[in-house]
Amino acid sequence: MARLTLSSKNQIVLPKEARQAMGVRGGDQILVVVKGSVTLLMPKPKKYAKALSGSGKGLYPKRYLKTERRSW
Repeated sequence: MARLTLSSKNQIVLPKEARQAMGVRGGDQILVVVKGSVTLLMPKPKKYAKALSGSGKGLYPKRYLKTERRSW
């Protein structure tokens, strides 16, 4: 487990293992998501459409979308 230290300028340096695992390099943007007492760091996707593609699969029962579209 790697440790970070917050500098007096509120900056951190990501350990090499974390950078490699996330696939980021110098100049890349990282998203910070805060949920309660947990903070998540993740690389900013280059294309959001590609990153979100298929993420809703399995959320709705079969034929739900067809039924909804017919109701329009």
